[in-house]
Amino acid sequence: MTFVVYGAGAVGGVLGGLLHEAGHDVVLVARGEHLAAIQNRGLRLASPERVRHVPVPAVSPAEVAWRPGDVVLLAVKSDATQSVLPALAAAAPPETPLVSVQNGVANEPAALRWFAHVYGVCVMMPAAHLEPGVVEQHCAPTPGILDVGRFPTGVDDRADAVAAAFRAAGFVSEPRPDIMRWKYRKLLLNLGNAVEAVCGQDAGAEELAELARREGEAALAAARIDPVSEQTDEERRAGILELGLIDGRPRGGGSSWQSLARRTGTIETDYLNGEIVRLGRLHGVPTPANELLRRRANQLAAAGRPPAGVPATELLRRLYSVS
Repeated sequence: MTFVVYGAGAVGGVLGGLLHEAGHDVVLVARGEHLAAIQNRGLRLASPERVRHVPVPAVSPAEVAWRPGDVVLLAVKSDATQSVLPALAAAAPPETPLVSVQNGVANEPAALRWFAHVYGVCVMMPAAHLEPGVVEQHCAPTPGILDVGRFPTGVDDRADAVAAAFRAAGFVSEPRPDIMRWKYRKLLLNLGNAVEAVCGQDAGAEELAELARREGEAALAAARIDPVSEQTDEERRAGILELGLIDGRPRGGGSSWQSLARRTGTIETDYLNGEIVRLGRLHGVPTPANELLRRRANQLAAAGRPPAGVPATELLRRLYSVS
């Protein structure tokens, strides 16, 4: 079984590097300067414990030498999923399983249009990718929690095998038949990503994130979507993830913050806060905080602005003036 890590950014790069170090066959799929840096120097994988260059193979999307038995670990941001799936499905053998190692809940149903065997992973993995050829694992000794299950429900031998491979690479991982219930709970946590990206940690950020989360809870309830409870999720994560310093500095921010910091021009907020907006519109639930965050995050990304440039109090004033 070869893991084709399609998207070797923060999550994909760390996961692929650790799987390679654990003895699994891995190929990273990357582009541009990031691909060139990995090919020339190896993947620089930094953690609070050590820094090393991992000699993991890396290729462009067109250069993957597909073989029967390959497993795709799809790790691109959710906003890129729709653009990569057609080409990926055209190149990979039709029986290839696709494992979505991504935030959000729209990737698995999208992938099912192209792949018969789709799996979801609930990603709890603080990681970073801010410069070509470099990824950072911010928790040690356990790098993250990667529970996995078949989409839409169930587990099978392949889910067991993928979870076992994740565990061999140092992750905590269990097969879960209700993986999407866990991913919907993670979605509610991810609603704060846009707050961090747009506003940083200034005064009012916590209040703004709470407004977004409450809207999310209401939209899921109206849609009759039942995520695992907050308590169950907290118990799952308790005592496992320990953030540490890398090169004497803390993690700058999460995945959306990193998109703005790298000036990528895109951000996955449409598939996090935007998912709540979509559900709210379908079921008659107002979601003004999530809509405002979605719009502002996209504006900053399109303009190439750095993260944390908008005061949270400014957004709160707008929300309260409307209400």
